[in-house]
Amino acid sequence: MNRPQLVEKMIEAVKKLPGVGPKMAERLCYHILKMPEYEAAAFIDAIKKARQEIKVCSICYNLSESDPCPICSDEMRDKSLLCVVETPQDLIAVSKVKNYDGMYFVLGGALSPLDAVGPKDIRIDKLIKRLKDGNITEVILATDMDSKGETTAVYLAQLIKPLGIKVSRLGYGMPVGGDIEYADEITISKAIAGRKEM
Repeated sequence: MNRPQLVEKMIEAVKKLPGVGPKMAERLCYHILKMPEYEAAAFIDAIKKARQEIKVCSICYNLSESDPCPICSDEMRDKSLLCVVETPQDLIAVSKVKNYDGMYFVLGGALSPLDAVGPKDIRIDKLIKRLKDGNITEVILATDMDSKGETTAVYLAQLIKPLGIKVSRLGYGMPVGGDIEYADEITISKAIAGRKEM
């Protein structure tokens, strides 16, 4: 390769981002290198600031600038309803719908025996503790509709039902194999409204 060693290192770093292959990494790196100095500095500063100042909410485990996060601090939300999602991106997708005003819990992933991700690798113990400590009457399992999400939902339902808490799963509207974070507001809204008890 005739590329400078620093560009090679930059491309290798960018390739680690999800969904970015070698060609896309190369394009992004050369785009960044062509940016005016002030734009590149702002870009780097935004990443640094986010890395330094973003916290994980100690209640729901969402990313936030404060702890507790604005959702957990909102006294107007329904504290008896808890929506369990895999990632902060899923939480953002669900929070856009108008017909859900409950609380959230971010698992931090999904069970995947093939990838060696078991119950201790995600926040299942913290979820169960929150359910035992709180006044939650219903848990909506909004994990992805793929095999990992389904496995996680079934496993969680088996743990939560003995606590006397109603467990429901997103209803129609969500495609099988689909990721929550990519669904539109109307689809998620219908899925919440049509949730089924497990």
